Amino acid sequence: MKIYKLTAFESNGEKILDEAFEAKSDDEAKQIGEKRLNEIGALDKTHRCTSPTGQLLLFHM
Repeated sequence: MKIYKLTAFESNGEKILDEAFEAKSDDEAKQIGEKRLNEIGALDKTHRCTSPTGQLLLFHM
């Protein structure tokens, strides 16, 4: 399992989510990230999900 990082921000720059989670693959991490963002209503807010190597898997401004 790899560790991925999910971060989301309000429009004023306030960080509203900063979590690390485990996933077996980048595809699974994208699904987990989207689900978590949807749970807190942050899918349309600025967010990013990065892989252990720094690759952007999800990004929205």
